Amino acid sequence: MKSILVPLGDSEKAICTLQYAIDFASVVNAKIYVIQVFGTTKVAGALKNMDELLEKDSKEELAHVLANVDKKGIEIISKPVKGQIVNSINRVATLLNVDLIIASAKNSAADSSIYLGRITGGLVKQTELPMLIIPKGYKFKAIKTILLSIRSGLIRKPKVLEPLEDLVKNFNTKVNLLHVITPHNTIEDNSLHKDFETIADTITNSENATVFQGVLEHLLEVNPDMICVIRRRRGFFNKLWEQNHIKKVDFESRIPLLILKGNL
Repeated sequence: MKSILVPLGDSEKAICTLQYAIDFASVVNAKIYVIQVFGTTKVAGALKNMDELLEKDSKEELAHVLANVDKKGIEIISKPVKGQIVNSINRVATLLNVDLIIASAKNSAADSSIYLGRITGGLVKQTELPMLIIPKGYKFKAIKTILLSIRSGLIRKPKVLEPLEDLVKNFNTKVNLLHVITPHNTIEDNSLHKDFETIADTITNSENATVFQGVLEHLLEVNPDMICVIRRRRGFFNKLWEQNHIKKVDFESRIPLLILKGNL
């Protein structure tokens, strides 16, 4: 894991998210790209310089956030980016060929029923890069245990587990694999790819209606520092991707959530 992209929102959550990313990067020895996206305007006359003002505000916001974190000697490259937020973040991530996106779970406090806001939810839906979602105000701590929750035991995309393997290597993490058998599983889904068997320290089978229900059932027992899931076109969150936000009633994690990208 060589590079991480951190898209920033409002300054309060941005400082916490960036500090987590810095602490994380200091362990995995990665550099960080920080971007603040500002919108475009189509106006004339007295407001024709609005884009310049928005860019200036974004630069000042970046400077404020960077001044309020402990950089710990990590290489941090920051830049304001003009465009539509989700598309711009996705474009920059692809252009820079980053290994991971670290983002805050929620972009607005307006609706307490929302777990993933429109921007982060849109990124999860559209990008093919792995993402690490950080709860509001969460402070970094060593990742000693990960609960890897899957519905299908198949792997069709090469290197899908690579980010998880990096964490195991850098943090000496123990992986508890939870294979959730749902009513929608096929016989193939109930098998387990050798890569899962290789990375898992323990393997538990659980019969539940959804992966989320399986996670809730085993969360207290495992007490992980991070949850890891694999996003597939037909699998975890398959119905949740119909909209860009995800409600807490459908899924919520109070610890970091690593989303790997499977068969997109």
